[in-house]
Amino acid sequence: MGHSSTIRKEVRTLRDDGRGKILFAVSAGSFLIVGVQMIYPVMLPELRVAYGLNLGTAGLLLTLLWAANAIGQIPSGILADEIGEKRTLLLSVVLSAVTIVLIVSFESSAALFASTVLLGAGLALFGVARYTIMYETYPDRAGTTIGIVLAAADAGQSLLPPLASVLTVVVAWQLGFGFTIPIFILIAVTIWLYIPREVSSEKQSSEHMSLSRFAETLSMMYTKRVIFATTIFVIYVCVWVSFTSFYPTYLIESKNIPQTTTAILFGSFFAAGVVIKPLSGAIYDRVGIRRTLMVLAPISALALIAFPLAEGVLPIAVITLLVAPLLGSGTIAQSYLIEIFTHDVRGTGLGIIRTCGLLIGSTTPAIFGFFAEIGYFDEGFLALALLIGTMITLIMLLPSK
Repeated sequence: MGHSSTIRKEVRTLRDDGRGKILFAVSAGSFLIVGVQMIYPVMLPELRVAYGLNLGTAGLLLTLLWAANAIGQIPSGILADEIGEKRTLLLSVVLSAVTIVLIVSFESSAALFASTVLLGAGLALFGVARYTIMYETYPDRAGTTIGIVLAAADAGQSLLPPLASVLTVVVAWQLGFGFTIPIFILIAVTIWLYIPREVSSEKQSSEHMSLSRFAETLSMMYTKRVIFATTIFVIYVCVWVSFTSFYPTYLIESKNIPQTTTAILFGSFFAAGVVIKPLSGAIYDRVGIRRTLMVLAPISALALIAFPLAEGVLPIAVITLLVAPLLGSGTIAQSYLIEIFTHDVRGTGLGIIRTCGLLIGSTTPAIFGFFAEIGYFDEGFLALALLIGTMITLIMLLPSK
């Protein structure tokens, strides 16, 4: 009874003063933006056939997607600080929709690679703005609401890739991307109607972004808290990007699991995140970063060690769910980091960190794909477990919230 009352109270608090509509709009956008990006790994086998890509070239395609997404984080943060989150989020949705139209309209591999880069840049603009608007709207519940927004992203990653896979098998790979276009239009209307301009307007500062202000933002990063938390975030991104980029291909080519079953298993990983991210964010709000991550990270490390040894759908499904606690790490690290920066440069600061993390992480699919191509697919997952081991060491040394 007590737990039920607490949950109802928390829900009422999140909905107070019309803030629930803002949370819904940002969460809906996150559902689509991140879900679209995760369509790529599921579509990779089809794209390899359609364009004659080997594993290394396919990995390069994903690296370009992630690199463009990484580089776009700084513009996302600057735009959030300068023109407001609402306009930045709308720009992201519109640009991404236009790029999807280009992807399904052209048939050359050069056009595929170029459109993939443009899509990564469009999706990136959503990245930082969704965090800063949650902090502005819910300053006392940043971890909880960021967790909800990222859980919506995992719902998108859970539902959109399997749907894309089915449409690809039944119709054509172009529809696997194209079905998202009307959803983009719906999300754009939702953001326009539900996010008030006064919540997401330009920061009230007479000084626009300059080199000196940018340098001041950088100077705020040279503290133990920021350096350690940023490194934890970078490791999280490297493991997450590598695992999700090649999970479907690994199951299809190394474990002989059908594509549709693989898509469902892949979706289950993100479905687990729907629970893990809000829960980890809420726990972070109460007990801080170190104690929360010290529970989540070891579970994922052990699961990655066991992953290559698993045979059959059920064991792989169980291990996939045990890797999923890793998803809470990104929620917690970014919630921790966003509190460190001042109001006027919060978006820029997080944008710089996300660019560094995603840019480094974007190189890992190409590296992972190269070693997979020469016969070290299994060992790649063991290397990811070792990276989480490094993360655990840093967590132990990190100051609490």
